[in-house]
Amino acid sequence: MNPKVDAFLSKTTQWKQEFEALRAIILECGLTEELKWGQPCYTFQKSNIVLIHGFKEYCALLFFKGALLSNEDGLLIQQTDHVQSVRQIRFVNAKEIWSAKQQIKHYIFEAIEVEKAGLKVAMRKTSDFEVAAEFQEKLDALPALRTAFEALTPGRQRAYLFHFSEAKQAKTRAARVARVEKYMPQILSGKGLND
Repeated sequence: MNPKVDAFLSKTTQWKQEFEALRAIILECGLTEELKWGQPCYTFQKSNIVLIHGFKEYCALLFFKGALLSNEDGLLIQQTDHVQSVRQIRFVNAKEIWSAKQQIKHYIFEAIEVEKAGLKVAMRKTSDFEVAAEFQEKLDALPALRTAFEALTPGRQRAYLFHFSEAKQAKTRAARVARVEKYMPQILSGKGLND
């Protein structure tokens, strides 16, 4: 038990019982307890396996390589279409957690085996993602913008691509041009969407 996680739990008001239940179950699996990104995180030989986190509507176990786990019972959830590796198991109360104890442990032990085997999630490349037509026009017309965009990290590139391609309806597509133009200075200065 990590004192940093003890301190985290002592300050937690929402999901306190649920976090404590998840922690107890996870610690039975022999993982190392740490506090990462402000959340209880559990590792195996310094590799992240699972993280406990809370949201407004639910709390969850986040499996870092969840896409590689068997999901026969359908408990593992992909948060959004853009999430490639991570999967969650969501809970709304401690009773649900205790009822799923054996399934949770099964997933944890499977995640440990994935790590031991050195398996990696095949991540899609940035070039595999859709480029909004409005953004592509700007990239084609402005070589400096293309150079600056290509110099960004793949994660920053994907964030822009997702943001620019979100608008699917005709009325929101018109807003894409303004959206692209709004972020051009940020791209040119080498910054990500949220920097």
